[in-house]
Amino acid sequence: MSFAAGAGSINVDLLFEGMPRIPNEGEELFARGFSLQMGGGVPATLLNLSGLGVPVRILTGLGEDMFSEFARRKFDEFGATPYNLAEGGSGIPLNITAAILTPNDRTFVSYTDGLDASADRVYEAAKGAKVVEMGRDYLPAYRKLKSEGTILVFDTGWDDDMSLDSYREYLELADYYTPNQKEALKITGTDNPSDAAKVLEQFFDRVIVKLDKDGCLIRENGRERVIANIPVVHRDSTGAGDAFLAGLMYGLYHDYSFEQSVLFGNITGGTCVTAVGCLSARLTESELLEKFKQYQHLLG
Repeated sequence: MSFAAGAGSINVDLLFEGMPRIPNEGEELFARGFSLQMGGGVPATLLNLSGLGVPVRILTGLGEDMFSEFARRKFDEFGATPYNLAEGGSGIPLNITAAILTPNDRTFVSYTDGLDASADRVYEAAKGAKVVEMGRDYLPAYRKLKSEGTILVFDTGWDDDMSLDSYREYLELADYYTPNQKEALKITGTDNPSDAAKVLEQFFDRVIVKLDKDGCLIRENGRERVIANIPVVHRDSTGAGDAFLAGLMYGLYHDYSFEQSVLFGNITGGTCVTAVGCLSARLTESELLEKFKQYQHLLG
């Protein structure tokens, strides 16, 4: 049986909602809402994908700390059993993040002791997967998987030092790369999404640049277009990129076309922003397919 996989740290988010602004040093402000939730990253993408009916292997780290216990309970709620790469380790192998949500944006403070796992362990657990989400670790494992025909989807997140040179080995290996427009401009050194897509075309036959509320710019065979987002009432952007990636991977897993797979991503990403937290608004497979029929006209 084929499956999808990915390796990465669990994120646990402390969400302070409805903040009027970010407090300055020495100040205390009270939020209008608070919740403790599973955050974004590879595990969140694969939990979303699991909810869409795709078998997944979530390769991550769980320790003996209070946040790991919280994550275990959440995995149980989602009906998923993670593959623990941190068995027998100490410390906090998760990323703990305090997220402050203001009317205009969000800001984060995070901590982790790190996840120490070998590429060999990741490869053995992911071997046989049809689609794998790549992070910026475990490159030897991804090389082996690629040689065996696995589809590799690379997602980076923001990095102050990101550049084509620093990410070249990953870009040359991946089949798809899913930056948002800020990340795409940074990594390519360009000043607009269209130029960024043209630069990324040297690595990919099918280019993706997420445009936030404006949809997704794609480029294929020298042809560029934007696939619009579905109409939603926006509440919180946390986890939208992970949700988009789940929809995209759903399409790739089931052999849909590139444009159709991106539309799946727009649907799952758009659904995510309608609630606070990255896993609060998820779709079942039947709901996704119904919305796909409803919004297929966006493909032209």
